[in-house]
Amino acid sequence: MKMKAINLKRIHHVAYRCRDAKQTVEFYQRVLGMDFVLAIAEDQVPSTKAPDPYMHVFLDAGMGNVLAFFELPNSPAMGFDDNTPDWVQHIAFELESVDALLSAKAVIEAEGLDVIGPTNHGIFQSIYFRDPNGHRLELVANSCNEEEMTELHRVAPAMLDEWSQTGKAPKHAAWLHQKEFNGENT
Repeated sequence: MKMKAINLKRIHHVAYRCRDAKQTVEFYQRVLGMDFVLAIAEDQVPSTKAPDPYMHVFLDAGMGNVLAFFELPNSPAMGFDDNTPDWVQHIAFELESVDALLSAKAVIEAEGLDVIGPTNHGIFQSIYFRDPNGHRLELVANSCNEEEMTELHRVAPAMLDEWSQTGKAPKHAAWLHQKEFNGENT
C-alpha cells in the first residue's frame, strides 16, 4: 500500500537563537520593517518538559512567512558552527526590485552596518549584512525571466546526480555565471 504524500501548506516559522529578544525584535522592526506578531514565554520546554525558561518571539516577514527567535538565558553563550563557513548559514528575504535592493542597502548602511554587495548571481542580486546576533542576512532582488527559471528547474536533477557522484560542480547552468561576468541583469 502506497502512503499518501504529505501536503505542506507553507513554512509556519523558522526559528533561530538570539542573545537578547528585545534588541532582536527592535532591530527587525526598525531595519526590515517586520511586525512583531507574538511572544511565548515558558519556564519549561513543552516538547521535552525540561526546566529551561525561554522567550520565543515571532516576526512577520511578509506573505505569511514568520521568523522566530529564542532567547535562552540559562544556556551557554550563543555560538555558531565552527565547521561551516560563516557565509553558508543565512536568512534570505526577497525584495520587489533591484531599485528596492539599492534603497535597502542605503537604509542598512545608515544603521552603521557593514553591507556586502550588491552581488550579481545571474538570476538575482543580493546584499549581505548581519543582525545583532551575528546571523547573516541576505536581501534579494530577482532579475531572471521565466525561461531561465524553467531551464534551471529542468537541469536541477541532473546537476544533483552529477554532484553526488563526483563532488565537483556540474556545468549544466554555467550560462548563469556567464551572465554575471558579462554584466547582464545588473
